[in-house]
Amino acid sequence: MKTFELKGELRKATGKVDSKQLRREDKIPCVMYGGKENIHFSVELKPVKKLVYSHNVYLVDLDIDGKKHKAILKDLQFHVVTDVLTHIDFLEIFEDKAIEMNIPVELQGLSSGVKAGGKLLTINRKIKARALPKYMPDTLIVDVTNLALGKTIKVGDVAYDNIELLNVKNTVIAAVKLTRAAKGAATTEAGATAAS
Repeated sequence: MKTFELKGELRKATGKVDSKQLRREDKIPCVMYGGKENIHFSVELKPVKKLVYSHNVYLVDLDIDGKKHKAILKDLQFHVVTDVLTHIDFLEIFEDKAIEMNIPVELQGLSSGVKAGGKLLTINRKIKARALPKYMPDTLIVDVTNLALGKTIKVGDVAYDNIELLNVKNTVIAAVKLTRAAKGAATTEAGATAAS
């Protein structure tokens, strides 16, 4: 999995007044939990935007006042009116402890249903997975080559080594929908067969 390097500064104080002051300085208040104790710190807004506003998922190499930690993004808070990022929660991770993350789905292959005139739809763009950090992938590849017209691929239909999928098994990942053109072609074909 890709890693993202981020520098942070320990907060000397916590609370609303301190948080407001940090935001005025284009810094974001953060907390990291999951280790021996919660760590309150801040990060610069500009570099963290590349982490937050990305389609990718990352393991974060955090450097807080020279002390290194490995973490993942756990929660983001935004201002209700302006939609500006106001707070980030990180979860500290360890090599021997499984983590849970929403991993993007990547569809691969030319579906037989698409060849027949259907349209391939990604129904769920991310799947919740549990794995040790070293096994957590950047994306979950789903092969759609054998996906026929009107059919779906569900979470229960796919499996990966060393990764447990946490969504309900009947959660649909991808589907091939019958388009109007395909319906018309099927009707024409059926009419021709009946006429002969």
